[in-house]
Amino acid sequence: MVLSRTSQYAVQALIYIATQPRGEPVLNRDIAERLGVPSAYLAKILQTLCKQGLLDSFRGRLGGFRLKDGMHSTSLLQVLLITEGPQFTESCVLGLKVCSDETACPLHNEWAPVKKKIIAMLTQSTLEDLAKSVLTGKYRLADIPVSFVSALP
Repeated sequence: MVLSRTSQYAVQALIYIATQPRGEPVLNRDIAERLGVPSAYLAKILQTLCKQGLLDSFRGRLGGFRLKDGMHSTSLLQVLLITEGPQFTESCVLGLKVCSDETACPLHNEWAPVKKKIIAMLTQSTLEDLAKSVLTGKYRLADIPVSFVSALP
């Protein structure tokens, strides 16, 4: 369950967007700059999230991306299933193509309960909860100082 760079950027961008005033679009280049990620790569990720129904995108001078109505309650697991694919929760910790109770890898029995706890945590963690944690200074998003995020317009 190692997250790809795409998933890392998607989660960081979605949390950042969730920290912004509701309904106000945020430019891709602003998100990329604030998070220190490549703008072109992030644009592709954000377009995928639009196609999957998490974000709205707007063109023009006042354009950008914003969370669709109701998407603040999206769980981290929902995001990761989009970016990593449906096999995300099923994959073997050692990378074997087939790993189950019947055909277990050497770590299967130890990994299964840990994986169950991780999936539960990802299911319970919403974008809104994570955004609140960032805004209150409890956690940092990428390498951005909290005071910088909370001072944004």
